[in-house]
Amino acid sequence: MEQWRGKIAVVTGSSSGIGAAIVVELAKSGLVVVGLARRVEKTEALKQHLTQNVRKNLHAVKCDVSKEADVLGAFEWVNSSLGGIDVMINNAGVLRETRLIDANNSVPIREVVDTNILGLVWCTREAYQSMKRRGVSGHIININSIAGHHIPFVGDLMQSVNIYGPTKYAVTAITEVTRQELLRDDSKVKITSISPGAVDTEILDFAKFNIPVLKSEDVAKSVLYVLSTPPHVQVHELMIKPVGERF
Repeated sequence: MEQWRGKIAVVTGSSSGIGAAIVVELAKSGLVVVGLARRVEKTEALKQHLTQNVRKNLHAVKCDVSKEADVLGAFEWVNSSLGGIDVMINNAGVLRETRLIDANNSVPIREVVDTNILGLVWCTREAYQSMKRRGVSGHIININSIAGHHIPFVGDLMQSVNIYGPTKYAVTAITEVTRQELLRDDSKVKITSISPGAVDTEILDFAKFNIPVLKSEDVAKSVLYVLSTPPHVQVHELMIKPVGERF
């Protein structure tokens, strides 16, 4: 991780769960971290998990990634205040309780699509443009899901994965399309998809169903792993599951 010390990382969905764990791990590893979240006060509160000399390297910025104007404003702040982006962690994602065939479900369906797909695309675009302008060999990491590779039967967990699964399939495809675009751009920027299985986060309460789960810190450590690879190594896809997972 030494090559990233002092570099600028942007993490979306930083207020809780996987995003919060990534923010803390990156800051502890010496990066300057910008956490983007709607609940900006929760990102700010993560400083209590950092030593006094590291807290100054965590910046909390209010941003709803489903709104392009918010994304543009946040990245303008990063570029003007910190000089640009070196590492982009697309973590923000939502899941809503509905079914594709339910009546009057346009609002929750759009919320998931706008956050999980469009928000990721807007942030990737702005991060890459910052890297390209500065000639930086940066790294873009998409926090995906096993649901982006097969649709799990969720049984009693919820009625349906509805549009969430298809949006994660989109993340898998977007990762590969971005890789090809970077190749055609003759860029040394890396892109990685990390696909965890069940994780104990706010998005779904797995614990009450007594099934094996990963911790947010497990996913954060996987981010450190892919970032620590040498310049000629690109981890394109990393799938991690808790032992005993049946999905």
